Amino acid sequence: SATILFADFKGFTLLAERMEPAALIGLLDQYFTAFDEIVTRHGLEKLKTIGDAYMAVAGVPTANRRHPIETCLAALEIHAVTARMKAQREKMRLPALELRVGIHTGPVISGVVGRRKFTFDIWGDAVNTAALMEENGAPGRINVSETVAGHVKTLFELEPRGAIETKHGRRLEMFFL
Repeated sequence: SATILFADFKGFTLLAERMEPAALIGLLDQYFTAFDEIVTRHGLEKLKTIGDAYMAVAGVPTANRRHPIETCLAALEIHAVTARMKAQREKMRLPALELRVGIHTGPVISGVVGRRKFTFDIWGDAVNTAALMEENGAPGRINVSETVAGHVKTLFELEPRGAIETKHGRRLEMFFL
């Protein structure tokens, strides 16, 4: 199994319309460079960024039994860095971003694909569930699935949020970390 982290900035599209391209890229680079350092320190593998979305995984390609814990620790650090950067930008009267983070643990298929640009990637229902955790989260909060909560409940304070229903009729319990 693996633990997947999705992060996405609230209001990015609107901000992108108002900023100069170079400034926008510089802003994203500042955030994503910080995220890269954090996930690496916690043994996660950054998979990709798509626009303002960031995706990382723990447990593959390197097995790690602590992957739910390390992913939660990384998410808490990412949250802290984002809050600090937001406060700094607001102090300078610059547009600031808030981040939604979603985390889920489950089985994945992983591998390297491509011939010219090799890419390590993951697939499976667990990936979709992690994305749902992010989409149904709240700005400035870390939203985790019941599976993640089960792995980390003795280590972190969790706030029950209720459930969402997927398009396939499955109920997913959610918790704020």
